[in-house]
Amino acid sequence: MARAFVFPGQGSQAVGMGRALAEAFPAARLVFEEVDDALGQKLSRLMAEGPEAELTLTENAQPALMAVSMAALRVLTTEGGFALADKAAFVAGHSLGEYSALAAAGALTLSDAARLLKRRGRAMQRAVPVGEGAMAALLGLDLVAVEAIAAAAREAGPKSEVVSVANDNAPGQVVLSGHKVAVERAIAIAAERGAKRSVMLPVSAPFHCALMQPAADEMREALGGAMIAMPVVPVVANVTAKAVSDPETIRRLLVEQVTGLVRWREGVLAMKAQGVEELVEVGAGKVLTGLTKRIDREMKGQAAGTPEEIEAVLKTF
Repeated sequence: MARAFVFPGQGSQAVGMGRALAEAFPAARLVFEEVDDALGQKLSRLMAEGPEAELTLTENAQPALMAVSMAALRVLTTEGGFALADKAAFVAGHSLGEYSALAAAGALTLSDAARLLKRRGRAMQRAVPVGEGAMAALLGLDLVAVEAIAAAAREAGPKSEVVSVANDNAPGQVVLSGHKVAVERAIAIAAERGAKRSVMLPVSAPFHCALMQPAADEMREALGGAMIAMPVVPVVANVTAKAVSDPETIRRLLVEQVTGLVRWREGVLAMKAQGVEELVEVGAGKVLTGLTKRIDREMKGQAAGTPEEIEAVLKTF
């Protein structure tokens, strides 16, 4: 069976994540220690003990989620006795998860991925003052319908206001991002156009829209000095939903990703078209596993983020 390994994004964090892995496996502890050393902070303690408000801060949540993903992957491969390239046809990650995917595939070192995500989180938070931006999930409408709603919301407001599609997660789950007032206007239009429900997301900044351009500029500088190697398996990029292996293309797409649309639904379907039958979600939570079922009912999905889940996954290999 052809598989892809996928890595979750922000929103999957929870106090206590990774603790069971660290307690059960020395390999996981080593990952957390390396990330702590790279950042010069006890991120592993924050992950294990909280407080939740501090863990949820973008600059902490991003490297923390990557650390859990890499710890889970390290346990999966050491316990299973295989290399990633032996079991994965592709890797992919949702937003910050793309850095996890690149680290998993050897394109980024663990330490570099942690430092880049710390900087990415800080840059994204600084880009827009707290309270000015917002994100909302529109349920029951497809990408084309939500793009039209965003266009109508822009036309109804000042030209300076931004609202656009940030994530195409699954059929019937599309996320908008931009100025709070423009997002709220879009929600009202969506209700008139048949949305089942609209949910404001508990985020501190409007990710993946034009308001993130200052963060994209900072990441262009940060990534310009980063060593990016050829991944051992192709990475399906968020902004193109296509497989990429060229290091310079990866570098460019990571910059574009900060302001660009996360084409998760398209990426999953692209992997299926290349013969992938199962996605293994490596890290915290089961968000991507749930989306997999909504994107294509024939596609299998299983999570590998706890010792019990990893044991179950290894039995299927």
